[in-house]
Amino acid sequence: MKILPPTLRPNWRYLAIRLVSESHIRRSAFIDSVNNSATSLLGDVTASMCNISLLGFDDGMAIVRCEREWTEETRCVLATIHSIKGQRVGIHVLGIAGTVKSAIERYIPQSDLVIDK
Repeated sequence: MKILPPTLRPNWRYLAIRLVSESHIRRSAFIDSVNNSATSLLGDVTASMCNISLLGFDDGMAIVRCEREWTEETRCVLATIHSIKGQRVGIHVLGIAGTVKSAIERYIPQSDLVIDK
């Protein structure tokens, strides 16, 4: 199977976010709430076109990946999340970057955030 040329690969954007909550939020609970919010707000087709995934999550900081054309919709999905597993939360988008490295360096200083690939 051939590798896709760079012109046909998706362009990604990385959102650095801060999660403010009453108590500790588990990674799996956060992923579930993002997926549920995306499908309820955008619908199944558009949510799959956004291609939202969580790359890193630690101490209330996270890196969320989405496709470049769907950045605003992804921000809307994150803005609609107000509670996770019955706990009130607030999600703040610190910034958007074109690479994971620049997102961490610019928006999440002094972090030991582990990125899952």
